[in-house]
Amino acid sequence: MLAPAIRHMEFERADGAPFAFIPGQFVQIHFTYADGKPTKRSYSVATIGDGSGAVPRIEIAVSYVEGGAATNLLANLPEGGTIDASGPYGRFCLDEKDANRRYLLVATGTGVTPYRAMLPHLEKLGQRGAEVALVYGARNESELLYGEEFEAFARTHPHFRFYACFSRAARAQPRAHDRAGRVHVALSELKPDAEHDIAYLCGNPEMVDQAFALLKDAGLPVPHIRREKYVSSR
Repeated sequence: MLAPAIRHMEFERADGAPFAFIPGQFVQIHFTYADGKPTKRSYSVATIGDGSGAVPRIEIAVSYVEGGAATNLLANLPEGGTIDASGPYGRFCLDEKDANRRYLLVATGTGVTPYRAMLPHLEKLGQRGAEVALVYGARNESELLYGEEFEAFARTHPHFRFYACFSRAARAQPRAHDRAGRVHVALSELKPDAEHDIAYLCGNPEMVDQAFALLKDAGLPVPHIRREKYVSSR
């Protein structure tokens, strides 16, 4: 359990082959409702690869939704259990060939998982002189997923800064880049630069819409504001 209502899960392909994906992409888990109707749920891949493009395990973070069909499946899945899945899908990926000087990565909840997978690529951005700021919103410290991993990465990579924004309760022992409030507090503090910044927004729709409006008002062109909304579904 990463948080009271979020579970970290790891899967391997049944055929033993590695899983190839681009950080930022997602997989879809397929299952059926009790009435036999087929459905599916999408989960971003959280696995940190070695740069080869393929990984031995697929890692995801699963939010528990009361009465949710996917929650019923994944919460009760035992070690060694199997699921049907497909992918990868999606284009919420870093463009390493562009000339952006700073990357603003914004997330709430499990929306931070694609940024975890991107860490090796974020390291490369620093090698070409780009800066990266990850702004992550949570209600309290217990809901800050993979927070220690991002803090550790920030300590060893000067071009990377991690802002933890707590909307309800601060940490018992606050840290230098903690902020009180929602993600827009840190995002405004960073003073988005229309000429040199590109932004990625991932998480609940309300946050994504508000951050998009803030960045657009700051002058960022729409193609430089990339969005992926996470919607909890039963």
